[in-house]
Amino acid sequence: SVVLAGTGERITLAHHAEDRAIFARGAIKAALWARGRKPGLYSMRDVLGLT
Repeated sequence: SVVLAGTGERITLAHHAEDRAIFARGAIKAALWARGRKPGLYSMRDVLGLT
């Protein structure tokens, strides 16, 4: 959760996964992306195409 707080007020932003299958889908997507790549150091920015 992220909390932004000021005097007398607070905004909370939270994420709750309703089904753990969503994590499996992400792991499979990352594994498919990594398949056939040369050995090296990669980040999620690479996997998501943000670089």
